[in-house]
Amino acid sequence: MPPNRVMFTSPQSRVVAIYIAPSAAVLPTAREQVRALAGQGLENDRYCVGGGTWSHWPGTGRQVTLIDGKVVDSLARDMPVTAAQLRRNLVVDGVDLDGLIGQRFKVGSAELVGVRPCEPCAHIEQLSARGLCAALKGRGGLRADITSGGLIRVGDRVQYIPGNASS
Repeated sequence: MPPNRVMFTSPQSRVVAIYIAPSAAVLPTAREQVRALAGQGLENDRYCVGGGTWSHWPGTGRQVTLIDGKVVDSLARDMPVTAAQLRRNLVVDGVDLDGLIGQRFKVGSAELVGVRPCEPCAHIEQLSARGLCAALKGRGGLRADITSGGLIRVGDRVQYIPGNASS
């Protein structure tokens, strides 16, 4: 890694939970593992099958969403909300999610690229808890696309791929 380069993941970076939902209005359910499909999304998840809230809009960054486990824990202490209600696919620990925007990284055997922050929308609040949009503002996680498919399991490392920024 070049000098002055921020370390986006640590050796302790891990997936602590995985959630998928078949459609926009269904509460995501926990999984121990999921197959990431390059250019599509997580197998059987709403955005992979075209059933997400924003599936009909063009754009990138809808294949996988990640959120910091510390944010999940903080929200659970402050309001009645579960990780599933946050509607993010991967809950991770030890990862600088904002630092991964525009960067390639590996989760399990899949390779992803960070696209943009995952800001909360009104849909999440309608389905979950009042005040959730404000509570998630600026810490809603990361939207990513899958560049190389593979298997993602709870406990898998999240690893920054040095020298491999997206163009």
